[in-house]
Amino acid sequence: MKLRYLPMLSLFYLLPLVATGGTIEKIADFFKQGNAHEIAKFFAVNVDISILDESNVYAKAQSEMILDKFFRENKPHSVKILHRVSSNPNYNFGVLILTTDKGKFRVSYTLKDINKDMEIIELRIETEKPN
Repeated sequence: MKLRYLPMLSLFYLLPLVATGGTIEKIADFFKQGNAHEIAKFFAVNVDISILDESNVYAKAQSEMILDKFFRENKPHSVKILHRVSSNPNYNFGVLILTTDKGKFRVSYTLKDINKDMEIIELRIETEKPN
């Protein structure tokens, strides 16, 4: 008789995991919002950043300022997840198409498990090439 409730109980435990989405999706949503501060919460201590023609390794605070500058110059309208790799528990990878008021950009980011948290170690933003 008690086993009859097991599937329902299992559903209640799994539902929050499904509802919150993965890290790649959360970051994509923050890109859609143009929210550099929330994205920066996922940055590692140092981040390899390449935005258009500028590329370097920056500290977390500097990385947030650079991303915020990008969002001020390119107001986001929508985002589409083009590719996601989350099968490896230690590394994840996401590719987005970010549509802004100044055009489309391809955003790619690599996340690494650092102390049980997925942190962005690499971020690339480049102009999307027309097909």
